[in-house]
Amino acid sequence: MPVPDQLAVTAEPLGTAGVDRRPRRALFLAGLIITVVFVNSCLFGLLAVLFRPGVDFWQGLLAVLYVGPVLAIQLLYFSRPAVRLDTRLAKAMLAVQACLAFLPTLHFDAALSSLTTLAAGSALLLFRPRTGWTVFTVFMAGTIWILWTYDETWLGAVFDSVTAVLYALVVYLLTWLARLVTELHQARTELARRAVAEQRLAFARDLHDLLGLSLSAIALKGELVHRLLRKSLDRAREELAEITGIAQRTLSDVRSVARGYRELSLDKESRTAVSLLSASNVAVRVDLEQVDLPVKLRTLLAKVLREGVTNVLRYTGVEHCEITVRESGGRVALEIVHDGTAHDDVPEETAESLREVTGEVAGHGGKLSAGPDAAGRWRLHAELPVPEQAEPTETALAEGSGHWSRIDARNVQWTMTVVFIVFSLSAMARAFMLTDDGWSLALIAGYLTALTTLQLSYFARPNVRLRSRQSYALLFVQACLIFLPLIPLGSAWVSLPSLFAGTALLVLPPLAGWTAFAVTAAGVVLIRIAYGTDFLGGFYTFASILNTGLMVFGLIWLIRLVTELGETRKRLAEVAVAEERLRFARDLHDLLGMSLSAIALKSELTTRIMDIDTDRASAELLEILGLTRQALTDVRSVASGYRELSLDQESRSAQAVLVAADVQVRLEIEHEDLPTTVRTVLAVVLREGVTNVLRHSKVERCEIAVRRTGDGVALDIVNDGVVNGRPPKPEQPVRVEAPGSGITNMSDRVAGLGGELTAGVEPDGRFRLRAVVPV
Repeated sequence: MPVPDQLAVTAEPLGTAGVDRRPRRALFLAGLIITVVFVNSCLFGLLAVLFRPGVDFWQGLLAVLYVGPVLAIQLLYFSRPAVRLDTRLAKAMLAVQACLAFLPTLHFDAALSSLTTLAAGSALLLFRPRTGWTVFTVFMAGTIWILWTYDETWLGAVFDSVTAVLYALVVYLLTWLARLVTELHQARTELARRAVAEQRLAFARDLHDLLGLSLSAIALKGELVHRLLRKSLDRAREELAEITGIAQRTLSDVRSVARGYRELSLDKESRTAVSLLSASNVAVRVDLEQVDLPVKLRTLLAKVLREGVTNVLRYTGVEHCEITVRESGGRVALEIVHDGTAHDDVPEETAESLREVTGEVAGHGGKLSAGPDAAGRWRLHAELPVPEQAEPTETALAEGSGHWSRIDARNVQWTMTVVFIVFSLSAMARAFMLTDDGWSLALIAGYLTALTTLQLSYFARPNVRLRSRQSYALLFVQACLIFLPLIPLGSAWVSLPSLFAGTALLVLPPLAGWTAFAVTAAGVVLIRIAYGTDFLGGFYTFASILNTGLMVFGLIWLIRLVTELGETRKRLAEVAVAEERLRFARDLHDLLGMSLSAIALKSELTTRIMDIDTDRASAELLEILGLTRQALTDVRSVASGYRELSLDQESRSAQAVLVAADVQVRLEIEHEDLPTTVRTVLAVVLREGVTNVLRHSKVERCEIAVRRTGDGVALDIVNDGVVNGRPPKPEQPVRVEAPGSGITNMSDRVAGLGGELTAGVEPDGRFRLRAVVPV
């Protein structure tokens, strides 16, 4: 805990983020699902051949030799995200796979027709949509012809044809979505880079509009004054007064723009508030509900929090303070309550400080109130409407990756819809094979339609929150739709238990989900055996539920994951832009603040001495022109992102500026062999520290020291300034005000190197700014 009269302001390093391991986990799980589904689909056909009467060892080996290469091409080539599918080699591999998939018909009739579905699904991956769907149609037409030629009944041919189309579409969707996870993850860096580049162009335009004309005017007037010194002192004095005014106005504009480009963090402001209040011996309780708020709203709440905490510090006798943030009913509320001495009227200083944020809150459709409550405590309450976030549906999916521009999200959603409809048609075809009773078929058609509608309208939507009470309730409804018809239908029962099995993996926690999956598969097998199915039939039933259940899970999960990664990429780009805006604001304040302050100071100095010492006034004017040129260079460096300062140059400049302000300076600089990044950060802290000395203090003496401290380096800026125009009284603790943008900028820079910055009044009345950075 910092001592009451000194505040340690240490921020988290900018740009730190945990490694996103979701794509790696997603690829592993997607690969596992793809392997199980594809191997199972091929295994069905292979087992049908191996258990066929009259098949000898060599025929079985031939079947394995057909299945093996087709499956290997699918799993080891087309399903690998690193493989490019727009090459001639990929098309050659598809041709080989298609030949190997259709050739078994010559030896085994339709038993290995499932191999052709792999080739058909892969065709959609390799070609553009029009060509891909044409090749898909040709392959599926050949498959359906084989099935209708060799199936014994037309109902069997219909069932097998629908199932073949289903598997081919699943091959396409599962493989493509698994590849897309990697593409979206890899493309995030490029998206962030482009967003930052666009932001820098906007910075450059803003800087040109803000500073270009002002600095050019200062340079022009400086040259004019230099010529007028020996001709017309009165005219030179007027021009100098204008230079001073331009520099002061521009400095004010710089600070205003820097604040405008700064995105405030609600979490960071709350931590700063705790530090400030704790340093003033106030017990703080903070309760921030984790709310996903837009950047502007989050920044506004952070600003209200900062202003509210500053107002708490203006009251006497504060012992307890509570800070809460809650979201309810589409609105977010911030409350700051403390037990300080209540007044009937809002203090003038408080009213003035709250007026600006009250207007901003009202501008966002909210309201802010401050005053004593019924219990006598002081309460600040700000309430704002939370705008609806854009749903991460087709639009969010359609942005970013090259594949999304070629096959957009609507196409994926449409294909997914077709898959679940075909799923139901396959079950309906199976029902016609089991019964011809009209009432039973109508009942089956009704609940299959209800199941498909529920799946498509809720569980398959990527923006639905699956771990919720509503999802649990609808999962129960789905289970009832699947299993309750067993009571009236008996042996004619046909349903989609794999829908429940796959959806349970998404909705329930992992252990419960896999338990439900296993119980569903085992239960359906037992039901089939109870109605006369043999052991081999039970095995096929189990394998089928395993396959289709994983299909359902894989399709919905990958669609949701791709949607989430697309949104993550957009958020990463927003973070990159926000950090660039923060860098811009920080550099704008740090690099130009001192230059403009020095220009204004030297203009006033030149006005005072021009009647006494013309030569010195001329020299000061030349320094003003040099500072103006340096400011223009700094403007370019801020916009370009290049910023490396010389510690030697900054120390000499600081000494010159302080001496010009009649401040006695003692300088001690030891910085041999320091890394460039450390020297640059110390130079920025030195520049900002001297700027604060000139702006905030009535200083007579100032000490600046850079010293090695074992495994680090320390910069100290100590001056004999005063607080609020009065020497601090020993018996009264000095209250530390909320840090401004200067302290925050320096803190962020120092923290970025793992260091710490402290600022506060020492017992002897001197103000010390200290930055310690490890080397």
